[in-house]
Amino acid sequence: MNQGERQDRAVGAVVGSAVGDALGAPFEFGPAGVYTTRFPDGMGEMCGGGGWDPGEATDDTQMAVLVGESLLERDGLDPAEMFGRFRRWAAGEPKDIGLQTEYVLTSGDPWDLAAALHFQVNGRAAGNGSLMRAATSAVYFARTDGPEPAARAATMDAARRIAALTHGDQAAWEGTAVLHDLIRVALNGDDPLTAVPGALAAIRDDRRERWATVLAPDWHPGLATEFNGAVWPCLGTAVWALRTTHTFEAALAAAIDAGGDTDTVAAVTGGLAGAVYGSGAIPSRWTEPLHVPLPGYGGRVLRAAQLAALARRLDSHRP
Repeated sequence: MNQGERQDRAVGAVVGSAVGDALGAPFEFGPAGVYTTRFPDGMGEMCGGGGWDPGEATDDTQMAVLVGESLLERDGLDPAEMFGRFRRWAAGEPKDIGLQTEYVLTSGDPWDLAAALHFQVNGRAAGNGSLMRAATSAVYFARTDGPEPAARAATMDAARRIAALTHGDQAAWEGTAVLHDLIRVALNGDDPLTAVPGALAAIRDDRRERWATVLAPDWHPGLATEFNGAVWPCLGTAVWALRTTHTFEAALAAAIDAGGDTDTVAAVTGGLAGAVYGSGAIPSRWTEPLHVPLPGYGGRVLRAAQLAALARRLDSHRP
């Protein structure tokens, strides 16, 4: 694979995740089939609604941008600095922020204790909030040199450390780690679906069975035992959407049609499908209105071209 093709896939992952986020946001908490009911001809548009303007990305992409910019500006993972960016963003009163993430970021606890203390008190911290922001870090850490097992281990370890900033439950860490590895494989031009067994083998033994269930070839959203705001069915639905469709557009339609937490499920699907199909598969009718406000950062708003430039920098940088 030449460098241009790889960068096209990297842009596809980052912009694709943002597109999925903005496309799915108006349908959040809707029923299954909500997308095809709105767009029966299959030509979905950035329609807006539910408090979101057409093409407006949510906290999913906003946090992904913060992750990516921190990695680049700090020349690698600086957890304390990244957490500080998250806190500044949360203080900027974003339109939407997950309850768990908000609690952790506004608790006033130290960066290296806040998520663990939240989990200790609440006993529940397996939401999909660490998956939703993973496209940028997955691209950055996909360039790790070395043989396949070492590359997998490096990207999965980085994913766990970033997830742990806001999520104390290791289930969220492992799901984010699997997503990191599947995107890494796709960026290399290989089929991420064939990499699922290897990624599963690299997660903790006591977490593997539950993840193997939702990532199995015969799993579908109708078999979910939790709302897809949880990490397991969120990633499971994204992998299912990729497995059962053949285009970027169709994968996003399937993800949103699952209903529920549509912005995040579509963001995860868009990141994975974008890495598979490349940026050229993303329709301009979705990228043209795309915009990412950054609360707490002086009114900054990123457009698709700026997200693409961020993706290229993340892919070019060697961790």
